[in-house]
Amino acid sequence: MEHNSKETPVLIGYEGQLDSQRWMLCTPLILGRDASCDISIPNRQVSRRHSQISPSAEGVILEDLRSKNGTHRNGKPISGPVLLADGDIIHIALAQKFIFLRADATLPLDLDESEPPAVQTGRLRLDKRSRRVWIGDQEAVPPLSVSQFRLLEILYRHNGLVVPRSELMAAVWGEEDAMGISEQALDALVRRLRDRLASIEPGHSYVITVRGHGLRLDNPPA
Repeated sequence: MEHNSKETPVLIGYEGQLDSQRWMLCTPLILGRDASCDISIPNRQVSRRHSQISPSAEGVILEDLRSKNGTHRNGKPISGPVLLADGDIIHIALAQKFIFLRADATLPLDLDESEPPAVQTGRLRLDKRSRRVWIGDQEAVPPLSVSQFRLLEILYRHNGLVVPRSELMAAVWGEEDAMGISEQALDALVRRLRDRLASIEPGHSYVITVRGHGLRLDNPPA
């Protein structure tokens, strides 16, 4: 049975031996050191059958399988089944990180894999497929939300150019849904994105408002 990636949650390896590998969460997956696991993590800190991630009617559930060194979500150990939220970081025994992206996080998943990455020489860099963002050598952790990343990505692709507000809203919410989105919703999203970027580099404003026209990205040289 085929699954549409736009409708299926995804797990992406992050900072570890499985960096940048991805798994579509169509069925329950066992994570562990044993080679028979659906996601095998060859590290002695990882239990043979360490944890399980399972799609359900409520969403995607993460559960620790009585592992020796524990399973963490966003830096905190879990003691029972937990419902994952978009952008959650899963840490398996402090040996391998994963990023969970929910079903509507289509931006990194609907790209042509043959598309070359945008050439940028600025301090701010992003990876569209894994939805990771860096300023200099520091990465945005936890990852940006889906809407924050979509906003930043379109500004990144038009680096230095003013992008009209209507185009930004269509990129973030989709052309049809954007018709019902208020200007205040975009303003609130811009504030949250600025706050996230400022938490990494407080001395520079990357997202610039050009009154009466739109927004542009001010990405200084690396």
